[in-house]
Amino acid sequence: MATNAVKYTPKNGTVVIEVKYLEEKSVVISFRDNGIGMSDKMIEHLFQLDVQTNRSGTEGEPSSGLGLLLCKEFVEKQGGKIWVENEEGKGSSFYFTVPI
Repeated sequence: MATNAVKYTPKNGTVVIEVKYLEEKSVVISFRDNGIGMSDKMIEHLFQLDVQTNRSGTEGEPSSGLGLLLCKEFVEKQGGKIWVENEEGKGSSFYFTVPI
């Protein structure tokens, strides 16, 4: 998720990584950027294997579309959850929780 935040944020943009402890003995880790964001259609299919959501980064970096799928699988196998908040053209915030 960190590499995606960098990949889709233009030069001189901002990427913020935070970790917060939750009362339920878990942590929420977030990756927020002020990059290009995603369309609602991309968000709808983001964690689906059968739909291509990949696109080039802001500097033409390649994308396979598999990174977030792997993150989702790993997080869920650890008993966590993953989600995204987004505003197209203004950036994305990815969050995931994992038990401590």
